[in-house]
Amino acid sequence: MNRIDTLLKPLVDEERFSLFESIARFAEDEIAPNLLGWERSKSLVPDGVISKMGDMGLFGLPIPDEYGGQDGQMIDLILAGLSLSYWSPSVAITPGAAVSLGINPLLRFGTDQQKKDHLPDLAAGRRMFAFGLSEPGRGSDAANPQVGAEKVEGGYVLRGEKCWTTNAAWASHIVVHAMTDPSGRNGHRSTCFIVPRDREGVAYQEMEGKTVWPLSSTGSVAFDSVKVSEDEILGDIHGGFRVMVTTLNGGRLFVAAVALGSLAFALDKTRGYVQEREQFGGAIGRFQRVQDVVLEMDLALERNLSWLIQLVHAYDKGTMDREQAAKVKIDCSRVASTLVQDAMEICGGVACLDEFGLARHAADLFVTRVGEGSNRALMSQISRSLLPDIADELQ
Repeated sequence: MNRIDTLLKPLVDEERFSLFESIARFAEDEIAPNLLGWERSKSLVPDGVISKMGDMGLFGLPIPDEYGGQDGQMIDLILAGLSLSYWSPSVAITPGAAVSLGINPLLRFGTDQQKKDHLPDLAAGRRMFAFGLSEPGRGSDAANPQVGAEKVEGGYVLRGEKCWTTNAAWASHIVVHAMTDPSGRNGHRSTCFIVPRDREGVAYQEMEGKTVWPLSSTGSVAFDSVKVSEDEILGDIHGGFRVMVTTLNGGRLFVAAVALGSLAFALDKTRGYVQEREQFGGAIGRFQRVQDVVLEMDLALERNLSWLIQLVHAYDKGTMDREQAAKVKIDCSRVASTLVQDAMEICGGVACLDEFGLARHAADLFVTRVGEGSNRALMSQISRSLLPDIADELQ
């Protein structure tokens, strides 16, 4: 049994642990044997694998059964993230972003008609929403998008570009966060729109040269005078910031789960290797400094897994503060990044080989430090809540 199985089992009920095990078996059977081939051929997650994940119901985990979903909660998505990212974070983020960034804002802010129009196909994996947030000139300052939405008769016209859009290659629609009132007060200037990717004026291009999450689609999406109707507004007019912030809270929990999935893989790989690798007359695991790294990985996994599951339950109850989501995302990503590098050191040169697996996770963990909000920017936000008397002076 993998170490994460032992640590996770007491934290969730029997039904949910069975869900975790079934997705883990799928990952071990369908993903693990093919990873090297996909990565070396520089392909994205194959359509057949996405289709199988749809058949398993992974895209419909939080969708009510009246729309064809699994009627689950965030905890179910987190369990999927842990099991899939154990082998490949860039495979895990495909259903992860589709649900946490694509479906969740529709569930929370969509009209009844929008839900009827989209949720059945989203649950079945026949459609996929991508979240258009980052821009060439906007990263951490996401509350003030440069993509503009000009009011015209019957709707709006979108102009500008989104980048680093996860799942762009497979997206049927882009949830576009756009400026609608530049003179409005902060947090009440933008609006989200549901835009079909095949609409006239929408252009997608896969971003080249990416060295992390190689199997995940990351695209640039441009909007050249794209017409959208008022029926395609997601949430309230000038309420896009609220949609964005609420969406990212769930996304940060998923990113934390991805980081822990990588740490769990590294722990199992390392503790197996150091008991087999012989130097100086015996297994290298007999050296205390090697033992220290293994123990630190186990401590971090147990501590952060317990914390994450606790916060996910709070999220599902509606009692989680956004600072908590940011904190767990920061800590899981940083601790996992550091310890996987330590694991590579004690494993030595073999850790550099793609077939060994640690290099994959070491590279992909970088994304968990900057995705769903850069750790450094999030730390500044959290500091304001901790130092309220001087919050206005903080930079």
